[in-house]
Amino acid sequence: MLANISSASLSNVSKFYGAFQALKDVSLEIPPGKVTCLIGPSGSGKSTLLRCINFLEEYDAGEVRIDGELIGYEQPGGRKMAARKLRDIRKKIGMVFQQFNLWPHMTALQNVAEALERVRGLPRAEAQELARQGLVKVGLGDKTANHPNRLSGGQQQRVAIARAVAMQPRLMLFDEPTSALDPELVGEVLQVMKTLASEGMTMVVVTHEMGFAAHVADQVGFMDKGRLVACSTPGNIFRQPEDQRLKAFLQSYHERNDI
Repeated sequence: MLANISSASLSNVSKFYGAFQALKDVSLEIPPGKVTCLIGPSGSGKSTLLRCINFLEEYDAGEVRIDGELIGYEQPGGRKMAARKLRDIRKKIGMVFQQFNLWPHMTALQNVAEALERVRGLPRAEAQELARQGLVKVGLGDKTANHPNRLSGGQQQRVAIARAVAMQPRLMLFDEPTSALDPELVGEVLQVMKTLASEGMTMVVVTHEMGFAAHVADQVGFMDKGRLVACSTPGNIFRQPEDQRLKAFLQSYHERNDI
């Protein structure tokens, strides 16, 4: 079990893009040391919600709190918090995106060590040792000297995960981390995420991988048209869905995947 883990809480969060409301009064509790998966059709607000958690997207109403502390604003409905304070809160949070966002001119080791040096201020030798440990953790101990163009998509995503985990976050956010991968590479990334989950990392995962959500998540939230329509255990969501929209979504998924 990880020593330092965080919880998060969203209360009546709304987000507008002009006249379009992307999030509609979303409330969600993210318990410490648990895995929360968000599923739903494309455009339902999943990624927007994830980005609001670390204030990469500025929510327009409601509250997002990390360990009880409001993020983004000095007080509900008030002015934005100071940049330094926001950076301090964000240090608790790691995020892995759909795209790998690796520096092409840097090796895998350098990609992971860079933030440790620049953000945490570690000496180069210490940063590189932590980076090496992170790459070993994701099964890439033999790829430290490889540049991104010498790595498969799955390996690049694992470097991105190592980079986030090396910062020792207390909350990990994953925004469809396997969506850009060829099908045969998905499993290696999901296995790394399963390992993090088994160690007790608090995780919020936007995913289309229903098997991962069913077997790894502690709770699954289904979103549609900006609303959190249902949130319950995987058993209730996948085997005993009560909401008709959720039933239709799962049926469509089964038909597309011939299962």
